[in-house]
Amino acid sequence: IHLHMLCLPALWCVFGGVFSEFSSQLSLTGKWSLRNSNRSVSLPVQVPGCVHSALQQQGYIQDPYYRFNDVSYRWISLENWTYTTTFSVPRKVLLVFDGVDTVSTVSLNGIAVGTTDNMFLRYDFSVRDLLKDGENVLEVRFLSPVLYASEQRKAHPYRVPPECPPEVQHGECHVNFIRKAQSSFSWDWGPSFPSVGLWRPVRLEAFDALRLVQVSCVPLYSESSASSTFNPPLRVKPQPCSSVNTVVIWRGIDVDSPKSPLKHLPAFFPLLLNKKEVKLWWPNGHGEQPFYNLTIQGFQDLFSSKVYFRTVDLYQGQIVGTPGLGFFFRVNGKPIFLKGSNWIPAHSFQDQVTPAVLRNLLQSAVDANMNALRVWGGGVYEQDLFYHICDEMGIMVWQDFMFACAMYPTEADFIQTVREEVLQQLWRLKSHPSIIIWSGNNENEAALATDWFDIPAPQRPTYLKDYVTLYVNNIREIVQEEDQSRPFLVSSPTNGVESEQEGWVAADPYDPLYGDVHFYSYLADCWDWRTFPRTRFTSEYGFQSWPSFSTLQPISRSEDWSYDSNFSSHRQHHQDGNQQMLLQAALHFHLPNSSEPLRRFTDTLYITQVMQAQCVKTQTEFYRRSRSEAIEGKGYTMGALYWQLNDIWQAPSWSSIEFGGKWKMLHYFAQSFFAAVLPVGFEDDGTMFVYAVSDLSQELKLRTVTVHSWSDPDPVCRLESDLVPVPAGSAVPVFRRPVAALLAGCGRCTRLTCLLTFRLEDAGGSQQGPTNHHFLCSPKDARGLQRPNITVQEDERGFTVSLRSAAVAPFVWLDVGSVPGRFSSNGFLMVSRNVTVGFNAWRPTSVAELSASLTVTSLTDVYRV
Repeated sequence: IHLHMLCLPALWCVFGGVFSEFSSQLSLTGKWSLRNSNRSVSLPVQVPGCVHSALQQQGYIQDPYYRFNDVSYRWISLENWTYTTTFSVPRKVLLVFDGVDTVSTVSLNGIAVGTTDNMFLRYDFSVRDLLKDGENVLEVRFLSPVLYASEQRKAHPYRVPPECPPEVQHGECHVNFIRKAQSSFSWDWGPSFPSVGLWRPVRLEAFDALRLVQVSCVPLYSESSASSTFNPPLRVKPQPCSSVNTVVIWRGIDVDSPKSPLKHLPAFFPLLLNKKEVKLWWPNGHGEQPFYNLTIQGFQDLFSSKVYFRTVDLYQGQIVGTPGLGFFFRVNGKPIFLKGSNWIPAHSFQDQVTPAVLRNLLQSAVDANMNALRVWGGGVYEQDLFYHICDEMGIMVWQDFMFACAMYPTEADFIQTVREEVLQQLWRLKSHPSIIIWSGNNENEAALATDWFDIPAPQRPTYLKDYVTLYVNNIREIVQEEDQSRPFLVSSPTNGVESEQEGWVAADPYDPLYGDVHFYSYLADCWDWRTFPRTRFTSEYGFQSWPSFSTLQPISRSEDWSYDSNFSSHRQHHQDGNQQMLLQAALHFHLPNSSEPLRRFTDTLYITQVMQAQCVKTQTEFYRRSRSEAIEGKGYTMGALYWQLNDIWQAPSWSSIEFGGKWKMLHYFAQSFFAAVLPVGFEDDGTMFVYAVSDLSQELKLRTVTVHSWSDPDPVCRLESDLVPVPAGSAVPVFRRPVAALLAGCGRCTRLTCLLTFRLEDAGGSQQGPTNHHFLCSPKDARGLQRPNITVQEDERGFTVSLRSAAVAPFVWLDVGSVPGRFSSNGFLMVSRNVTVGFNAWRPTSVAELSASLTVTSLTDVYRV
């Protein structure tokens, strides 16, 4: 392998590392003061941070997430706010803001030094001639983002839809006119909190000669040579100076790295690498994530970074014997099935997204056997730590640019700030091997193609032109120039190269024969796999559920604790969402009917999680078993990213992890349906099939089926199939039998009285992957299903729970209330008399506390009077 590692620079992103004696920094993070426009509110504030966080910390407001405070505190976003600090230093050179949210004027010692209008930009202001000996006063005056967006819309010559969000979201209008997190004005899973503030660090920087701005290490491979070359061009900000000697130091690999005089900018340093020593980065489940340490000495700066080697490409060519085009990722030449979810902002106020929050959420993704997350285009480009953790854990990142579900203006000023945004984010992020693709926007091709916004036909060419101008002629052009190491898609969903052939907006961007698909259907029976499109790649799909009572309780009060309360209605931002959940659940379950209001509410929360988990399980398993076959040309599915991983607040949503990190039942299910080896069962025309799905890189010989009665956990009978070879990276049928014949051979079983479980074993009889199940009827129609009378015994030596049941118990759910942590298994089908489950606490606790908090619920427990 001829391996070119191209180290590329960022135009405006300074490496925040160690500086030499000739260069220095003064951090301006920490305590500032904050006031509103008429000075009726004045308080100390921490930077980085935002106005809402400051007001809460100083006791001016309650928790913004409490009850209806998203509406009650709307006044905050309609105000203009000013941040002020003072400092005393010798004369410096550059004032640097890593993130300003969003529209502001920056003044130093009463003199304006610049303005900001893009949350996603880093701003540098030269202040050499404005700094004084002694005390200096720095002031940042923010305009209301809501009023600014409205004024921008008024100045625009034509409508740029959507004008406002649906009323059910309680949001603000014209968010597409401001370069700010689009979800901050509200979304169908989140509140409207268009805060302002200095959301990333502020500092002064000084340097005498050259200022190192960024080193971005991007591996590029060629198969035409046995040697490898590393060429790192460095982007620097020059000051008048002579040439500078630069030394590149590697650890862990032999390279030839002589001192290089820096005379021309950017500078390239060819380094010869021994290809035999290069270890490749692999996604989670496919290998390890080795790295090398790179240090660059020179200028006044010392740069040090981890460097990873991997290749990625997106295949969109012909598939023999099928219409359409393929769509799958290859990492280091190996086709990879992407298993994962979609990431949204973890909090409305980014200063409250701590390293612990990020690591917990990303570890939860890995623990659920995920290998990919899509950073959705309506939030923020995540902080550096997010991508570093993804690198370390082997989580592939599908990275959207921050445009979502809207048309956008294309005036010169808007295009210019977007171009700078794209450049800065590319330079900041492209070193990360975890990022495997850039995508221009979320759903905007689909919005145009399927006329979400009722655009009159004569006006349609205007919006098509704007679309191509923004995403193709600007964003795509910049990405292709600056980063050739990974693919770029203009939108998601898209038909990919087919959309390009159709002028960038396909007639049907949801065509399953091309590209990626987003699919939602809330009222069709989610247990019927025939309702799902057989796609090449599904990058969004899902169902809503409510979070646990322990998550809702701190931000509500007793009058809110019913499914039809004002609170429950207010918290639901998806039109008819609460009704849709119950209608879907009622297809297969009896709805809770307790006469005790609180019990009925908590039971309803539980049944929505059962519904969501079973629906997403069915759909995901359908995609995984479709990876190796096509029906009528549709199939060869190579990705399943459900919507969504995490929550931004405590509310009903599509998430599998609640706000605060608690796993919903869906996330426990994901541990199984994303397992490396998985048996998948389904019926087709009266025949029961079991497929073996394997991501492993070696062949396995697997076998399977156990028939159970609902009334007794002891098996009725067991069936085995012949050993069937399962090639690496495939899904193949290992069992096929008519259901009627299967039941006839198992005593007096019928569809209503029995159910099936199945597992895969290798030739030696060792189980491979989790045990799975298939219901032959809806649980609400099952005969013999009864209260299991589960008893619990705790182990004093650690926290393990031993469960004993007298009958089959579906969807057994263990809950310890507000104690943070997770169980080793949960939401499971209990088909044995005894099950032991462990609990991993995320903070110090005791057996006494956990025992007092523990509740155990199964499906029949919610059917009571």
